[in-house]
Amino acid sequence: MHRLENESGRQSLLHGVSAGLKLAGALALVMGIALTPRRPDVLYFVPAVMLSVLWALSRMPFVYIWKRLLVVEPFILAIAVLSLFRPEAAPVFYAAIIKSNLCVFAMLLLAWTTPFHEILQVLRKIRVPSPLLTTLALMYRYLPVLAEESSRMQRARASRTFSRRRRVVWRNLAGIAGQLFIRTVDRAERIYLAMCARGWK
Repeated sequence: MHRLENESGRQSLLHGVSAGLKLAGALALVMGIALTPRRPDVLYFVPAVMLSVLWALSRMPFVYIWKRLLVVEPFILAIAVLSLFRPEAAPVFYAAIIKSNLCVFAMLLLAWTTPFHEILQVLRKIRVPSPLLTTLALMYRYLPVLAEESSRMQRARASRTFSRRRRVVWRNLAGIAGQLFIRTVDRAERIYLAMCARGWK
């Protein structure tokens, strides 16, 4: 069962649509958003209204959207800031933020209404290279494992930290990120060797 379907607790009209059609629609919508003018324009309302209607049909909770947009917002802002070094920076800056959020919203709708294995099946049918599909499948499989590992490390570090100063907190987070990277690489190496031992190429 798809984890996001379990979180929603109920099916929507969009869940019954074929994965290929939803993937093609999402890619077409993202492409259309990318081709809109590079400054705030009335044309932005077209994909915004379409996404609002699809959101209503998908029954995706607002909290789910909000939490995930907060995660990607720093990256969106970091990319948009680069536009401030160009002529007429302000319009391009705001346009980049709006367009990026609309694109992320479209991908969230696709992820909410479509099990990941169905997306992989569609990609396999259109001849996406097998190594890329395998990488995506393994990444999706082990993301919850890494999240649980990170949570355990944060709890362990918090139980040994008695200072709430901001500098100490950020230093601890940096240490956790470094240790998590090392453990991730080590785990990936062990998994790869285990797969090779079982005949995977």
